[in-house]
Amino acid sequence: MQALPGFRDFLPEDCARRNYVFARWREVARRYGLVEWEGPPLEATELYKKKSGVEIVEQLFNFTDKGEREVALRPELTPTLARVVAAHEREFKKPLKWFSIGQFFRYEKQQRGRLREHFQLNCDIIGEKDLAADIELVALCVDILRAFGFTEKDFVVRISDREFWTDFFRDRKVPAERWDDLLQAIDKSAREPREKTAEKLGDLADPVFATLKSGGKSAKLEQLAEGLRTRGLADFVAIDVGIVRGLAYYTGIVFEAFDRAGKFRAIAGGGRYDNLVSQLSDGTLSMPALGFAMGDVVLGELINEIPRPREAMQKSIANDSKIDVYVVIAKEQRRPDALAQIQQLRDRGYRIDYPLTPTKVARQFQTAEDLGARVVLLYGDEWPQVKIKNMESGEQELISRDDLLTSVESIVR
Repeated sequence: MQALPGFRDFLPEDCARRNYVFARWREVARRYGLVEWEGPPLEATELYKKKSGVEIVEQLFNFTDKGEREVALRPELTPTLARVVAAHEREFKKPLKWFSIGQFFRYEKQQRGRLREHFQLNCDIIGEKDLAADIELVALCVDILRAFGFTEKDFVVRISDREFWTDFFRDRKVPAERWDDLLQAIDKSAREPREKTAEKLGDLADPVFATLKSGGKSAKLEQLAEGLRTRGLADFVAIDVGIVRGLAYYTGIVFEAFDRAGKFRAIAGGGRYDNLVSQLSDGTLSMPALGFAMGDVVLGELINEIPRPREAMQKSIANDSKIDVYVVIAKEQRRPDALAQIQQLRDRGYRIDYPLTPTKVARQFQTAEDLGARVVLLYGDEWPQVKIKNMESGEQELISRDDLLTSVESIVR
């Protein structure tokens, strides 16, 4: 039996890499004042239909549960967030600054950078309409990637504004019912043949292509870029009105992060979705909102691609896998005494291992080296004294059992 297509087994080394990613996600999100929350992995299918239309069902792991409810494994978090905010917003001061790390599922063909399950960081600000929130969120996205060791030479966050295009359509008296299709065409224009995009754009093809070539002008985007420039982050961002984001619920500033070499899918993406809370609460609550998501699959590929972040991850994982103390039991009659002190040391927070069954002393010392132990304690004929060895310096001495805790602390601190 093997894992299902598009799903992964996480062996210890894989879990270590995943935990490395999670730790940096949490560290930077908290640095920006975001607090962690979580929603259920299973929701009513209707929640996703309401947000994205019935066509979303084709991309869901959905089924009828034993209570005859139509349910689906979550493909994203934003609908759940909007549902939760609508139900609990009175309990919190605004703006809400929340982040979440969870697993998500999409029933679609797996390919490079996209599986049928993945872990994802979601960062959102709810209840703030000022552009300052957009600047803050883009800065957060940049700083999260910087935390992995990426520089401005490795990635760029491309920022745009859907209102730039809705104003463009409005000026040309394009009916509002065409806007979503036109935005979808613009969003895919960099990935599709020009002729196919032109066919979708129809009579707007020439002015749209001209705008994409010139870059367009937007006071709001210039203000956003200036806000990031003030923070010293200008080299990490670029205005690109070709970024539209395919999801129809976006209402304003949108952005996506890409590797500079262009080898991978977007590393992260998001934007402002001011109408979604109202849409999912049937108009009973209206709150401005914005957020972005960053998945672990593309990010992991990019980390492995670039030496600096890859080496930083490997070094961190190697250090985290080391233990503080290994206890060598040379005489089995000393095992009860060793276990008593092992418990004392663990109670103080030290990472300790020892042989569960009688083992040759030489093999125990080899295990200590393999585990990266900084200290070895040997329980043998010298009891009630214990031999302590500093594995880095090679120095060793006999100490009384009463001095053991102090001696270990002097080496492992």
